[in-house]
Formats: sequence, structure tokens, C-alpha cells
Amino acid sequence: MSTALPLIAVTMGDGAGVGPEVTVGALLDDGTAARCRPVVVGDAARLRQAAEILGRPAEVVAVESVADAVFAPGRVNVIDLGLLPADLPWGEVSAVAGDAAYHYVRVAGELATAGQVHGICTAPLNKEALHSAGHLFPGHTELLAHLTGTDEVSMMLSTPKVKVVHVTTHIGLVDAVARIEPGLVERTVRRGHRAMVGSGVAEPRIGVCGINPHAGENGLFGHGEEEEKIVPAIAALRAEGIDAHGPLPADTAFFLAGRGDYDLIVAMYHDQGHAPVKVLGIKAGVNITVGLPVIRTSVDHGTAFDIAGKGVVEVGSMIEALRQAAELASAPAV
Repeated sequence: MSTALPLIAVTMGDGAGVGPEVTVGALLDDGTAARCRPVVVGDAARLRQAAEILGRPAEVVAVESVADAVFAPGRVNVIDLGLLPADLPWGEVSAVAGDAAYHYVRVAGELATAGQVHGICTAPLNKEALHSAGHLFPGHTELLAHLTGTDEVSMMLSTPKVKVVHVTTHIGLVDAVARIEPGLVERTVRRGHRAMVGSGVAEPRIGVCGINPHAGENGLFGHGEEEEKIVPAIAALRAEGIDAHGPLPADTAFFLAGRGDYDLIVAMYHDQGHAPVKVLGIKAGVNITVGLPVIRTSVDHGTAFDIAGKGVVEVGSMIEALRQAAELASAPAV
């Protein structure tokens, strides 16, 4: 494997979920090996169990550091934190697994900020397990922001048909509406714009969703939230040459994006963006955190406890997440 390929730290996710399986499955993919040099941060024993469950021959090798990793077909390099008991049940919420998942992300963040890897790709963690272990973060996005000392980041979902960046994410709907304000909308659009430009779209066309049905229908629905919270941000952005349009009715916005009218949609809250993305392409969906000082991508699915440890999980989203991490990361030769 060429040393010009980017080094990607891959966190194993919650060991009781499908994280170990999608990690092994994705790292054994020929396309992954051609794009990047992945090093897992996780538990070697659990990865070996996952390989057996998948029926995939794999040489899972514990390494002390990224520099010690050797890249060869069928080999999985892992910085082995050794935090999981051998008899950890599959498919059950576990504080032990939640604590381990936190430390996988912590170590990956340290590697990235130290410049030892060019990006991070994360398998899913379980929020209940994370909280049970005393790590009170809503998810990866907020955890990585904390670990890297970043004040504000945004979640972007990427599928072959549409890309979506969220103004708010893991908070209740009433709280989300209260939190939305012109400054936050403007900063979110800017982060999305920078991410699109960085991925090769020189002049991205951006559609900004409204909050209420029909984007308020000129004040008929809601209490004028669109005029108060969104319109000023779009005016400021357009004045600087950013091609932002809205507020748009969310149902129409995603239809227009699906047919190619927009390169990026800005969703106001979690389900407004997640629901259509998962309908359009959950198998190939990728979660990208924009605004961090490091590249971070992730699968766009959860820990799937109902199928964990059964060898039936779809690994396509993890393969795609690694592909996009490799493309976004700066390789040494670039």
C-alpha cells in the first residue's frame, strides 16, 4: 500500500453493537485498501470475534502506534485499548462498552490533533451506553467538538443524491426552534459552503429550509419564525456572494435537491434533515462533522442492537464513510 495514501483512524464504536462488524467488513474491502491506510482504535479481541461472525478471514494485529502499522491484504491494524470483557453480550446496552467507545474516540482525536493521522472515521456508538458510563454527550459530533476544543460544529449528511447540513441536531424540537437565530443559521451555511468548496464544488447552490410547514406560508403558519430567524441570515450571505436560497418548504427543498437544483440543503432540526436522507440513501449515507480542525466521517446508522453479532449487517455505509474520509483528508503527497 502506497505511503502516499492518507492515514485514517477508525474508531470501533460500541462493542456491543454492529461497530466491530462494520469495521472489519469495511477494512477488508479492496476499495478501502486502495484509498487509505486505516488504523483501528478499539479492542483486538472483539474485532477477531467480529471477523469470525462475518466468516471473513482476517489477521487482526495489535500495534502500539500508528507508526507500527503494516498494511497488507487481509490485515487489520488496531491500537488495542483492551477495555472490553471477553464475554461482553452482543445487542445489549452496556456502560462498559459505552466507556470504551468514548476512549476510542478520545484516542483517535488525540492522534488527529497531533498530526499522526489525516482523518477520523467512526463506527456507531450508543448514546444510552455513553451516558451510563458518565460521558454526557449527545453523540460523536458534540464529543469531538469537546475533545478538540471547538466551540461550534455542524453535522452534514452526505448521500449520492443530496447533502444536508443541520442548524440544530440532538435537542428537542421545541428547544431547537428556540435556539435557531440568524447568527447560527448564517454560521451553519458558511460551514456547509466551506465543506462543499473543499470537496470540489466551486460555487455550491444552497437551499435553506424553513421551520414551519410551507416555510410559514407568508406568516399563515407559526409566529413569523422564518422572517425573524432565517431571512436576515440569507440576506447577509447573498450579499457576500454565497448562493443561498430560502426559506424553502422542506418537502419541496429535498425534492429539488434530489433532481439536482441544489448541491446542499440546510435543515433547521434533526428529523427535518435525517428523514429524507435516510429514505434517499441510508446504505450509502455518510455523516461528516464540519467545523472541526480534523476530518471526521461516520456511518449514517446506529448500533443496530437487534442484529449485532449475527453477521448480517450491511457494511456499505462504513465503506463509503472511509472513502469520503480518504478524499477529504490531506495525504502526505498532496
